[in-house]
Amino acid sequence: MPSQLSPEDQAKVDLYLSAPQHQVERQPFRPWRLLTVVLITVIALGMLSRLLSQLA
Repeated sequence: MPSQLSPEDQAKVDLYLSAPQHQVERQPFRPWRLLTVVLITVIALGMLSRLLSQLA
């Protein structure tokens, strides 16, 4: 798909994206790690809820 920007605007975008703060290396997405964190959080909140219901 061709760019709809003017050449001057496209040059500004290219310059902006080539700045060092936009060249950060990111770790690959790990869905199993996310699932583990979500499960641990849900279990911990469930246990906290049961503890609070026993105290109330």
